Amino acid sequence: MKILIVGGNGQLGRGLAASAPHDAEIVSHDIDTLDITDEASVRRCVAAVKPALLFNAAAYTAVDKAESEEDIALAANGTAVGYLAAAARDEGARFVHVSTDFVFDGTQGIPYAPGDATNPVSAYGRTKLAGEQAAGPDALTVRTAWVYAPNGGNFVRTMLRVMRERPEVRVVADQIGTPTYAPGLASALWTLAGKDLSGIYHYTDSGAASWYDFAVAIQEEALAVGLLDHAVPVIPIATSAYPTPARRPHYSVLDKSSTFAALGAPAPHWRTNLRTMLGQIAANE
Repeated sequence: MKILIVGGNGQLGRGLAASAPHDAEIVSHDIDTLDITDEASVRRCVAAVKPALLFNAAAYTAVDKAESEEDIALAANGTAVGYLAAAARDEGARFVHVSTDFVFDGTQGIPYAPGDATNPVSAYGRTKLAGEQAAGPDALTVRTAWVYAPNGGNFVRTMLRVMRERPEVRVVADQIGTPTYAPGLASALWTLAGKDLSGIYHYTDSGAASWYDFAVAIQEEALAVGLLDHAVPVIPIATSAYPTPARRPHYSVLDKSSTFAALGAPAPHWRTNLRTMLGQIAANE
């Protein structure tokens, strides 16, 4: 069974390759080998591979930069998704697309279900919503949030660095969501893809946290496994004290009940997965 992964060098792309079924023949492309904003290149690639399943783990994810580069972000996050979806459809491949909690405005105050009204408040969110629409109803689109992994740039790795370098760290405490461990997301995507599902689903780890809560947990778990040798004060701040070009949703917890039902079990709590990853990093140092 041939599987095409686009965005293969990213956190999720690597997780998908690492957790692939034993009978999967993985073909992985990233920006250096496939320009997904070039329709002809996409069609040639998909026609050559002839995959049974195409995972789109590629995205323009520079949230703040997207405010001044919305056209570039839209090409990758919106238009290119349409190219991939059409190419997959032409080759008879199932298409799995990954989206984001940023398609919501964060004002609801309770977890967002897949069918809730979208209202992105940033350029990044608008371009990702365009991608969902371009993927089409026959695709499996999975929204996620706050993804991290041992590789790549992410909040966990940033916190470990600044906690080693600075006498204190200040972290936003009034944005609430859910951290998501990329390998767990990858495994869930494989399972969902194998169930012949289509439409929009939500997947993150279980639980909820502010960025401040997440940072506190990172320090505690890192100290426990020896990745940090001393604690520093973690100071909660308001979003207004850390202005950024892009607005973020203040509450973007996703309702995963339909996804967990399809998977047959809930995801592990976010802190459990955080502990797992930091333990693995410590074991390899």
